[in-house]
Amino acid sequence: MKKKYWILLTLSIATILLSGCTEYREPISEDSEGFWNQFIVWPIVSIIKYFSDLLGSYGLGIIAVTIIIRLAILPLTIKQVQSSKKMQELQLKMQELQKKYSSKDAVTQQKYQQELMELMKTSGVNLGCLPALIQMPIIIGLYHAISRMNVTPEFELGTFLVFPLAEPSIVLAIAAGVIQYIVLMTGPAVDNPQMKMMLYIMPLMIIGFGMALPAALSLYWVVGNIISVVQNIFIYKKPWEKKESEKPATTGGAKK
Repeated sequence: MKKKYWILLTLSIATILLSGCTEYREPISEDSEGFWNQFIVWPIVSIIKYFSDLLGSYGLGIIAVTIIIRLAILPLTIKQVQSSKKMQELQLKMQELQKKYSSKDAVTQQKYQQELMELMKTSGVNLGCLPALIQMPIIIGLYHAISRMNVTPEFELGTFLVFPLAEPSIVLAIAAGVIQYIVLMTGPAVDNPQMKMMLYIMPLMIIGFGMALPAALSLYWVVGNIISVVQNIFIYKKPWEKKESEKPATTGGAKK
C-alpha cells in the first residue's frame, strides 16, 4: 500500500509540474489561471516583486527570495541527507550479510533473509521520498517565476552589477557552472564512483543553459549553488570534526 501511495503522490506532483511547463514562456499575472500559476508561480513572483521594491532592484530581490526559499527547505534537505547516509550504511551492512551467507543452500538463504529483515527493521532508514517531492515544486516554481517575469512587460528586470538580467550572461553562466562543480565536489557524489561522471556533466549543462537563458536564472543558480556549497561543507564535511588520522594518539601511560 505504501508503494502505491508514493506512486500516486509522485504522479500527482508530476502532473502539476507538467501543467506548469506548458506555460513556461508565457507572461505571468495575478489573473493567470491554473493551480500551478495561482499557488506556486504567482506567489513567488509577488515575493520577488516585494523584495525588489524593498531592496531597490530585481537582482537583489531574486537573491533575497533564493536565500529565503533555500533556508525554508533546509530542514528537509538535512533530513534527506541523513536518510541518504543511513541508506549508505545499510547497504554496507547488507553487503556484509551477503558475504556471510554466500552459500546458496535453502537453510543459509533462510538465515540470510531473517537477518536482512531484522537489519531493515532496526536500521531506522526512511526510504520515503517526501522531502524531495516537497522541494521539487518550490525550486521549479522559483525557476519558472524568474523565467516568466522575463517575458512579462510589467516586470523590467534591469541589471545586476553590470549584467542585464533579461539577457544571457556568459560570465554568470560560467560562474554558475563552476560553483555547481564545487557543490558536487563537497557532496556525496565525489566519493561515489558511479556518480563521478556527474561532476563534469552537471556543470557543463548549467553553463550551456546559462548561455541561452536570461541572466536572472544564472544569478539564481549562482546564489543557490553558493548556499548548497555552505550546506554541504557543514552537512557532509563538518570542518569542526577531525578525521581519525588527524586525532592525537592517546597512550595509557602517564606523562613523565
